[in-house]
Amino acid sequence: MDIKQKVGKKIKELRELNNQSQKDLAYSCDLDRSYIASVENGKRNISIVNLEKISIALNVPLSQIFINETKP
Repeated sequence: MDIKQKVGKKIKELRELNNQSQKDLAYSCDLDRSYIASVENGKRNISIVNLEKISIALNVPLSQIFINETKP
């Protein structure tokens, strides 16, 4: 799994923990829903600016996106 897939998977996990849809997250970040979907699927090389927007919308520190934890 490459870094884009790992980051996308973590964003999806955090979004689901917040009970947010992709549409809700996209609206909070001022990004397109299809962009969020492609990030979560590891198809985008996301910029640090957009990572910050997503972390703010998820109410987590930016570093949390890079913590690789496994679900129980």
